[in-house]
Amino acid sequence: MSDSVDRSTKISLLKEPVVKRVCDALDKSSDRGWRRLGEIVGGERRLRVSSNDMEMCSLKVLELEGSPSRMLLRLMGERGCTTGHLMDYLVTLGNTEAVQCLKTSALQILIQPQSLALISGHNLRLSCHAVGKSPVQYQWFKRHEEVPNCSSPDLVISPVHLKDAGFYICRVNCGDTFEFSKWAQVDVLNVTRSYGQSYHSLEGRLKLAIQPQSQQLHVGEALQLECGAVGRPIPRYQWHRNGVPILNGTKRKLMIPHVMLDHHGRYRCEISSSSERMWTNEVDVVIDDFYAIGGATDKVALLIGNLSYRNHPQLKAPMVDVYDLTNLLRQLNFKVVSLLDLTESEMRNAVDEFLLLLHKGVYGLLYYAGHGYENYGNSFMVPVDAPNPYRSANCLCVQSILKLMQEKETDLNVFLLDMCRKRNFHDDSTPNVVLRVTANIVFGYATCQDAEAFELSSSGFTNGVFVKFLKKRLLDNEKITVVLDRVAEDMGQFDATKGKQALEIRSSLSERRALTDPIQPCDSADLAHADSRQWAKAHELPESMSLDFDCGAQIKLGFAAEFSNVLVIYTHIVKKPEDMSFCQAHELDVDPKEMNRETPEETGIYLLSSSLPQHCLYTRLSSLQKLREELVFTVCLQVTFPAMDDDPVHWTKSINIGKPLIARLDLHRAMRRNSCLQTCLMPHSPSHSPCHSPRPEHCLHLHHGLYQAQDHSRLSPLHHAYEHPQGAVGGSGDSYYENLSRCHTASLSSSPGRPSIPIEASDDINELQTVFINSLQLQQP
Repeated sequence: MSDSVDRSTKISLLKEPVVKRVCDALDKSSDRGWRRLGEIVGGERRLRVSSNDMEMCSLKVLELEGSPSRMLLRLMGERGCTTGHLMDYLVTLGNTEAVQCLKTSALQILIQPQSLALISGHNLRLSCHAVGKSPVQYQWFKRHEEVPNCSSPDLVISPVHLKDAGFYICRVNCGDTFEFSKWAQVDVLNVTRSYGQSYHSLEGRLKLAIQPQSQQLHVGEALQLECGAVGRPIPRYQWHRNGVPILNGTKRKLMIPHVMLDHHGRYRCEISSSSERMWTNEVDVVIDDFYAIGGATDKVALLIGNLSYRNHPQLKAPMVDVYDLTNLLRQLNFKVVSLLDLTESEMRNAVDEFLLLLHKGVYGLLYYAGHGYENYGNSFMVPVDAPNPYRSANCLCVQSILKLMQEKETDLNVFLLDMCRKRNFHDDSTPNVVLRVTANIVFGYATCQDAEAFELSSSGFTNGVFVKFLKKRLLDNEKITVVLDRVAEDMGQFDATKGKQALEIRSSLSERRALTDPIQPCDSADLAHADSRQWAKAHELPESMSLDFDCGAQIKLGFAAEFSNVLVIYTHIVKKPEDMSFCQAHELDVDPKEMNRETPEETGIYLLSSSLPQHCLYTRLSSLQKLREELVFTVCLQVTFPAMDDDPVHWTKSINIGKPLIARLDLHRAMRRNSCLQTCLMPHSPSHSPCHSPRPEHCLHLHHGLYQAQDHSRLSPLHHAYEHPQGAVGGSGDSYYENLSRCHTASLSSSPGRPSIPIEASDDINELQTVFINSLQLQQP
């Protein structure tokens, strides 16, 4: 027998197992996959693979178990491509795995065993089927040990027990030739209580079997959280603490041998398979420290990043800076409100909502990144709708916000201002903000007085100079002033801004207060409950939903928050009738060039992309604070049937998800009479300032209620970061500033492709595969 199939065979006549292996090898590769193959084939006149053909292939990811590579091979086969041609193209492509798939041997394993999770007491069946030149023999192993009396294609254990959990593999012999199957992991769950589900069927949807339980521990004790789901293939797990994925928390059981105070928080686990995901309940883990003194009754942070200015240079770093600080502060148990691109009224109303969460004993933190200036010792944050030139009446005075925070009797007030502090000569007002003398104020300025703050030139999304160094220190268990001192030292060693930008710290803090301090329950349970309700208003996501259509197809809608005012909608097909030849779903009311994209990055979702499910359509809705009514959109399902000559048929469903995230707080409303504006005595109010001519508020444009979101991936070339935009003051003549290069190593890449082996495979299995096969090379029956 030849070591490869006949080169003259049309690829349309290849056997299905061969086609599937080739397609799997091409689908999972990013640089040597089907797209690159299409480019190579596109240069051949006889095959004529056009850009429209490639787009049609790419849409296959939206179908249940769809394969772009299979569509490409089908087109090539219809145009006369032979196996020899395909082999040559794959060699040029450099995809050796796909080349090997076209080669045959005396022994082939056609059905591989699949990893699975099941309940103790149920029946376990693993299958491995092979064909060869002569009869084949089977032998199953559990790790390095033969499984007694298991020499058939099916390994059956009935009933299965906890001791049967582990890794299994099958060796298949045909004469002098032998092959090993892929490893299969068997996870056996010991379920003592029912969650209202039947676990008899392991195919299809995941079924949650074990929920984690809340725990109260002392410092130094061991934490063990357990969850579990049954299904085939075996589910994947990712534990989260306070909404942030836990590094290496990818096992069914989360174990921390010796807990510390900073392990306190709310935990839940994301459980996923190749086609769906679910969440466990969120549980509290409380860590007590008999020696702890002090602490906060709560910790609240407001993070604002302004980048898309109407009348001033666009910025880029605030989006990345706010996102990174949000994740870090959540790890410290802060309640975080993170907002992008706010107008003056929206900023003032956001501050008002932030103040509602503050009371005696609370740690309050405000971070702002954007344009700004400083006059007479008062710092001003510039909204995205500020006129040119702007004055204090168009901006927010930081010191006036501090005065309101002092009235709340907070225990710690931290201001991190990532903006320029140049003098604004267009503003001759002298604010009169009288602050109380308190020993709990910390200011961290990204730059010195009368100086600029910079973001670094980069083609990707990276941090500004201040946050580049701040995020490396923010989790340190040190007094906040000590943390900022170390950040200042780090910034001072940065060659790109040395002598140009230096962190300035101002503090009246007398006690040792750290952002890592634990949260001690306050005396008033009603107050704590009210805080939680107020907090939940701005952070409630719509629940995932399944849509059933009359044609028999089922679509799942999921939702995620990139920021408190940015919503991500992802759509994928979970069920498609067999008589359907094509099935695609998208949100009807948005421009498909801007939304309904195949990858998160194409729609501007760069920061959240790694935590979103793959093979969906993604839509990013920003500026939710402008939403005045409930959010309504239409989901369109387009299908074709061979019986109807593949003419497209459409079904639609209208979806109402209410007011998601920050939209519930109505930040677009008119400013309150007790707004933070009133504490900063200005010669003019925003509505009467001679320099301020309010433009109509840009409300969300709704087609059937759906906002046409901004695309933050389309930003202007970088300017001085956060520079004072007034030409008479800002000065941009120094070319050194304009060419600051990004030294930060973080980079953003596209969503990962399909894994090189079935979804249930892990590093444990790969390592076990190598070690075990090496030890058995000579152990043929």
